[in-house]
Amino acid sequence: MIPIRDTTPCRNYPVVNTAIIAVNVLVYLFQMGMGDGLERFFYIYGFVPARYTVSNVAAYFSAGQQLFSLVSFMFLHGGFFHLLGNMWSLYIFGDNIEDRLGPFRYLLFYVLCGMCSGLSHFLFHSGSNMPVIGASGAIAGVMGAYFILYPTARVLTLIPIFIFPWFVEIPAFVFLGLWFVMQFVSAAGSLGYAASIAWWAHVGGFVFGIIILKGLLALPSRGITRHVRRFTEKKKTSRLQVIRPGGRNNDPNLYGTMTISGYEALTGTIKLVNIPRGFRKRLFRVTVPPGIAQGTILRLRGLGKQMPEGIRGDLMLKVLLEE
Repeated sequence: MIPIRDTTPCRNYPVVNTAIIAVNVLVYLFQMGMGDGLERFFYIYGFVPARYTVSNVAAYFSAGQQLFSLVSFMFLHGGFFHLLGNMWSLYIFGDNIEDRLGPFRYLLFYVLCGMCSGLSHFLFHSGSNMPVIGASGAIAGVMGAYFILYPTARVLTLIPIFIFPWFVEIPAFVFLGLWFVMQFVSAAGSLGYAASIAWWAHVGGFVFGIIILKGLLALPSRGITRHVRRFTEKKKTSRLQVIRPGGRNNDPNLYGTMTISGYEALTGTIKLVNIPRGFRKRLFRVTVPPGIAQGTILRLRGLGKQMPEGIRGDLMLKVLLEE
């Protein structure tokens, strides 16, 4: 299952999430220039459990190097597709968690999730001499938080069936729940030998993501996030909106809602409206005129139901202003 996008809008620009993605990309570009020294680079800055349990190995590293590798490993990647998969998942799910926690708490959350994921791997492979690298564990924590905060959101998912791509919207709790079960089964199957993928880091990251989220949400707010959001707040809602209209049996018209910001209501805007019809997804361009008021109805002619007598109704979109 490959996530394409989610349906949860953000009210603020994800400055920290974007910065984390940028740092990962820059580190990967730096890695590409390492040549034959890349393996040594991974051993120094990756997370190697044996460095903490085998005295002969630990002797080669300073205390600072030992502590730094608990963070640095989550910014290293073994290849382009490893990087791409991780950064794409972070792009989809991370912005919403930052939107909920605020930039400073989100940065702390991300780093703690990554560290806890490494420690989870350590518990089951304490003598391993294989470096663990990648942001997967930290991103698993982000996915765990999303599982708690936005369980009813929908994730547009690509499911390849042989050579045919199948796109389907899956509730977030189903998508993330299945993902976690797959990681746990793989982790349980890897017990007793060194796997090439740190499955227990994924499992631990997901679980600790939920625990850390609960702890951070319980902390009292000091108002810093509110001041920062004066600069990060989005003036516009998402350009693409998914509308799931409904109607009555004897009414040819369909009814739905579209959300815009106060700024967009004042200046006008253009939205791309996605209307799922069974397995088909129809995309329409909707122009919102400037000065529109709360509750205004926009009529999209000919997009309603086809009645037996040949009459086709309209789609009536009610405009809601974002609070």
